[in-house]
Parts: sequence; structure tokens; C-alpha cells
Amino acid sequence: MKLWKGRFSKEATSSANEFNASIGFDQRFYKEDITGSIAHAKMLGKQGIITMEESELIIKTLKEILADIEAGKVEFTIEGEDIHMNIETVLTERIGQVGKKLHTARSRNDQCNVDFRLYLKKETAEVDALLKELLDALKKLAEEHQETVMPGYTHLQRAQPVTLAYHLLAYYQMFSRDRERFADCLKRIDRLSLGSGALAGTTYNTDRQFLAKELGFASVLPNGMDAVADRDFAIEFINCCSITMMHLSRFCEELINWSSVEFNFIEMDDAYSTGSSIMPQKKNPDMAELIRGKSGRVYGDLISLMTTCKGLPLATIRICMKIRNLYSTQLIQLRHL
Repeated sequence: MKLWKGRFSKEATSSANEFNASIGFDQRFYKEDITGSIAHAKMLGKQGIITMEESELIIKTLKEILADIEAGKVEFTIEGEDIHMNIETVLTERIGQVGKKLHTARSRNDQCNVDFRLYLKKETAEVDALLKELLDALKKLAEEHQETVMPGYTHLQRAQPVTLAYHLLAYYQMFSRDRERFADCLKRIDRLSLGSGALAGTTYNTDRQFLAKELGFASVLPNGMDAVADRDFAIEFINCCSITMMHLSRFCEELINWSSVEFNFIEMDDAYSTGSSIMPQKKNPDMAELIRGKSGRVYGDLISLMTTCKGLPLATIRICMKIRNLYSTQLIQLRHL
């Protein structure tokens, strides 16, 4: 049964369920959702809102569900709509009415938001690690080519002699700024929204500072309406991704040019090139071309999300599915470069 079914006398149609469901996108948040729920159950028990025995049973069962999901033993359904309701349904099936007490003093609105933030905290760290790996590679290559002289260009016309190291270190600076941007973006992501309820908090005696500590958030968002409606951190994250993709695209454009017969500065490794089905003499820089091309998709996601958010009154929340889809697109782009 759906959490919101109470006042309804008619079942939703299968097409309505399918249209309304976001489980196809947000099932990747299963770990964050369970992590948030475990912290919430601890807080409910600590505050005496539910008994410690109920809290411990919920936590134990959530950990079992997490293990079962990772073992492929849990099947999510469209009828469950999203990852929150799917997990809560499994929990209730296993421990009965006690499972329903987990939803005390929270809404799917703050639950959804905290899942996003936990997920993006993890993914920001992963993107940062990938950028650091790229910077290390550029630095190593620059150290090897301090004496390799090449033409520097303005307007694609040869201008002044430079070294390859000097040219590569220009990109080192770009990607260093990208790391700074993601680090600064993380400051806005790293704020707890859980405990805000649907928009105006709860009358239960909850402890949001405890939740922040349990979940590793640096601070608590003070206004519940803002907390559940805020998508600035999502737009900012995608903007950081877009700028990084722009830098990658510029770098790849130079590699493509340099590998052409006309420039003939470099040769792409066979392991990262493709050939022609009709012209066997060719070696195509397809990997660089694909990275350059994928930047357009990422820019489109940024504009799409900004357009989606531009007219939303407080505290509209039904943009979750769109954002989840955009997150998956952004992160897939960056991971496969």
C-alpha cells in the first residue's frame, strides 16, 4: 500500500503508476537512503519517539535489506514509486507495523533531499579523485618534456616558441581550478536537510544536530522550506561538471589537431584509437572526439535543470525524477573519460 493512499478510494492505473515512478533512476540511491534511515531510526530511539527495541530492530533489518540489495535478492517495483517507498515496503513486510514507525517525523521531501546530498558528497569525492589522477598525469608528462620545444599559437597562427611542458601546464591550471570549484560546491552540498519534514518541520522532539553528526554533515539547514525546496547544490554541481567538460573538450580538440598529418605533433596510442572500415591507413582519435562531443550533452543537462527550476513555487518537490536522471548523465560522462 502506498504511504499516501489514506484519503483515496480508487487505485491508480498502471499507466499512472508507471508515469509517476522514479525507481528506474533513483534505485542507485539505495545505500544513501538506507544510511539516512538508519541515522533517523537511531535518533527516534534516542529521543524516545519510538522505543530503543523498535529502533534496534529497524536498524538491524535495514542492514539486512542493504546486504540483500547488494546480493541482488531484492526486486524493486514500479508500484513502490521510488527508492524510499520500495525500501520501506520491504522493511514493513519483514517486521510488520514496527517498520512503519520509521517514517515518524520525516517526509519523503526531506528524505529525498538528504539522499541527493549524501550521494553527491560521495560522487564529488570520486570526481575529485579522477581530476587529481589527471593532474598527476599532466605533471608527469610536463616533467618529461621540459626541453621539448613546440610552437605556441594565437589565432591558430604560429606565434612564439614554447615547451610542451609549458603548454600542458596551462591545462594543469584549468583542471586545478576545477578541483577548487568542486571543493567549494561541496560546502553547499554538505548541509543537512533531514528533519525538515514536508516543509515546516515536525512537532516531535527530534535532534537534527545528532542526525548531522551521524551522517557526517558539516551543518544543518535552518529553514525547512528552503531545505526541501533547495536544488541550488544540484545546479552548482552540474555547472562544475560542465566547466570540467569544457576544459576536457578544449584539451581533446588540441590532441585531435596535433595528431593530424597537418600538425603531426603526436601520435595517438593504438589502444585509444580506432580505424576506418574503408581506409586502412587511417588512425582516428575517436576517444578524444567522443569526449569533445559529450560536453554538449552535459551543457544541455545544465540548461534543462535550470529551466525546470526557474518557476517553481516553494516548496514544490516533483522535480526529483528529472534531477536524478540528470545526475546519472553527468556522472556517467565524467567516469568514462
